[in-house]
Amino acid sequence: MPRFLHLADVHLGFDRYDCKERTQDFFYAFNDAIEKYAIAERVDFVLIAGDLFEHRNIQPATLNQAQYCLQELQKAGIPVLAIEGNHDNRPYGTKTNWLRYLADWGLLILLEPGDATAEESFYSPWNGRSGAYIDLDCGVRVLGSSWYGTSAPKAIEQIVAAMGKLPPSAGPTILMFHHGLEGQIARYQGALRYADVLPLKQAGVDYLALGHIHKSYSLENWIFNPGSIEANSVEEASYQRGVYLVEINETGIQAELKQDYYQRDVVRLKLSTNGQESVEELEQQAIAQVQQAIQQNRLRPADAPIVELRIDGQVGFDRLELDTRRLQQQLQQLSNALIFLLKYEVDSLAYASHLTEDASRLQIEREVFLDLLTANNSYKKRAAELADGLIALKEQQLEGRSEAELYRFVRDMVLPERLYSVDALESEELS
Repeated sequence: MPRFLHLADVHLGFDRYDCKERTQDFFYAFNDAIEKYAIAERVDFVLIAGDLFEHRNIQPATLNQAQYCLQELQKAGIPVLAIEGNHDNRPYGTKTNWLRYLADWGLLILLEPGDATAEESFYSPWNGRSGAYIDLDCGVRVLGSSWYGTSAPKAIEQIVAAMGKLPPSAGPTILMFHHGLEGQIARYQGALRYADVLPLKQAGVDYLALGHIHKSYSLENWIFNPGSIEANSVEEASYQRGVYLVEINETGIQAELKQDYYQRDVVRLKLSTNGQESVEELEQQAIAQVQQAIQQNRLRPADAPIVELRIDGQVGFDRLELDTRRLQQQLQQLSNALIFLLKYEVDSLAYASHLTEDASRLQIEREVFLDLLTANNSYKKRAAELADGLIALKEQQLEGRSEAELYRFVRDMVLPERLYSVDALESEELS
């Protein structure tokens, strides 16, 4: 009975965090997955349902990674069948890309439908160098497709029509298709409805091998999407994802999601503030949050994980008073994180005192000062006193008092407990 490995969204060359080690993670994940679930399991073939690469234009090191993994499969006698995704498809108007390069070197079979506008056959058989479908020795027919974007529903109509013109298949038929179905993740526009893809099953597709959405899902035991091999963002860390090890036999399709391969840990932490903390207290709470995660073994410094700490809520000080760069560096050192993401998403406390319609200008000024002072933890206990002081300061300035007099007034208002020597006072006035 045919057995195969279905994977997608490898994203070799991933460089979102500008971190060489993180880029390497995607190679390690790909290599480990194929060693464990393709080579060791002696599958008949491997499917890559789009986005082998993160970019259309790749670095030499990324090409080397792809070649190494594909050569290992070649040595094991396991053919690799691939299609383009939205990340690595060939630009409009061009005839080649890096997937075509790998196909020309015999490292994979790139299944590309013909161009109907150029009067090419939509589904021509693989001839050793090009083609859109292939009948494998194990009795499985595999059909390819392209990246269609918003025109996917129209493309499905073309695929169904083209399938009707093909000779009968000796066994099950698989279609690789890089697109997503609705209802799987939030904020994904252009997703296909089940009704859009159902004609494929009616036309003879037994296994729809999807890619594109980085979360694993399956429907009706004929639609399968493994998700990305590695998390492309901290948000994706919570997704079920992996590779499908599949067997098709007389009882149907048995697809098992495999996840036990190299993946870097991603730890997400959250700290909510209530507006009562000082800057120093907030820093200590952030440190304590990371320490607690370490103690609970949720965060293992020895693994050099990716860590996100999201701070939200309200703060009783100007939000810019917190030195986020310095705090991020402290937390990264404490956690030994490969990447530490500090998401500082707070609002400063705001107060709005109720004023009557006939309030005087002096009353309005005082309430404005009170609101500003009350919102700052450093001054709110003395807000009324300081508000009166600021009004008095304004009056003295209007009276034409000297800078030295105004300085002494502010000093005594803000720091009434401080005792100044004559020398210290003279030094301050001269500075």
